[in-house]
Amino acid sequence: MQCSWKAVLLLAVASIAIQYTAIRTFTAKSFHSCPNPNPVNCSLSQDTDVADRLCDESPTFSYNLSRKTHVLILATTRSGSSFVGQLFNQHFDVFYLFEPLYHVQYTLIPKLTQSKSTTDRRVMLGASRDLLRSLYDCDLYFLENYIKPQPVNHTTDRLFRRGASKALCSPPVCESLGAVDLHLEEGDCVKKCGTLNLTLATESCREHGHVAIKTVRVPEVNDLRALVEDPRLNLKVIQLVRDPRGILASRSETFRDTYRLWRIWDGTGRKPYNLDVTQLTTVCEDFWNSVSTGLNRPPWLKGKYMLVRYEDLARNPMKKTEEIYDFLGIPMDSNVERWIQNNTRGDRSSSKHKYGTVRNSAATAEKWRFRLSYEIVAFTQHACQQVLAQLGYKTAGSEEELKNLSISLVEERDFLPFS
Repeated sequence: MQCSWKAVLLLAVASIAIQYTAIRTFTAKSFHSCPNPNPVNCSLSQDTDVADRLCDESPTFSYNLSRKTHVLILATTRSGSSFVGQLFNQHFDVFYLFEPLYHVQYTLIPKLTQSKSTTDRRVMLGASRDLLRSLYDCDLYFLENYIKPQPVNHTTDRLFRRGASKALCSPPVCESLGAVDLHLEEGDCVKKCGTLNLTLATESCREHGHVAIKTVRVPEVNDLRALVEDPRLNLKVIQLVRDPRGILASRSETFRDTYRLWRIWDGTGRKPYNLDVTQLTTVCEDFWNSVSTGLNRPPWLKGKYMLVRYEDLARNPMKKTEEIYDFLGIPMDSNVERWIQNNTRGDRSSSKHKYGTVRNSAATAEKWRFRLSYEIVAFTQHACQQVLAQLGYKTAGSEEELKNLSISLVEERDFLPFS
């Protein structure tokens, strides 16, 4: 007997949900079994052997008594989030993680990276919130449930983009570095440091005053409300936005296979009949919903939310970075200032790969005007007209206007933090 496609789909969704529930149930049990380093806590369990094993193997954590600042960079792909992440990664007292939610997506829905299913989204968001809460509490062991193959003795060589985190590529996490290795390239970190010891990484996280995480896998700030209101955290959200026309141009160049039909349209002037327009409209819808929430200033976001346009940061990186750190209440150190000076004036050849951050930041922000055909620009302006107006991005009425207006396509706007 053949199963209908609906039945197969329901079985797949149920499997995903069961897998996540199993992970959450087990990790929640181990996380809460010994809230304090006291043997009495373990003796209260009905299953003494299991409880003893959990107490011996699992780390113990407390509430956010030190009031570390927990920073979340909320962004979308190709919006400048790697650049913004480096503004925190370079700070001596910030423990920075690059896209840890990649592991949640890869484990729960590996073949549905662009899935728009409501159920898939709920599963992803539930798991993502649990992981973020643990990581902000410096419980890096929680990550082990999503790393495949699972780490042995808390060591792994499979952490996604480990080299993008300075804290994971320097002592005490990486003991093999010498004085000449203080500024490692991302690829060199993995070669010189070897496997990642999550116990040492946890210790390093605890020693830092603040924790910052960058993600492009949470669609809207409203999805973070449970974390923002969690008394164990001192979470502040930096929402990074970029002109959707610039995002589309960057994605078309970076993800050439995925955006092949957009490139065909750009090259031939003929719009493919099977073009996936949701690759554009989803970005605009998520921006609109999220920014609307932030600008409406709900009480739960008071003092917790700052909207940053990539174009403003690109035009005046030092000034904007100072504003960000002022909002967070963290002193900006000389390492960040030096990095900005060295990484915002480069030429095109300075960036070695698609996620590189060494570039002429102002030129990069407006480069899309010369990459996209006017037909695609006009289509984008129509599809995203609401969010373009909301964020202060001007529209171009002709190809000549598009090429001549330069950065003035961005209106002067002062999006003050909600304090």
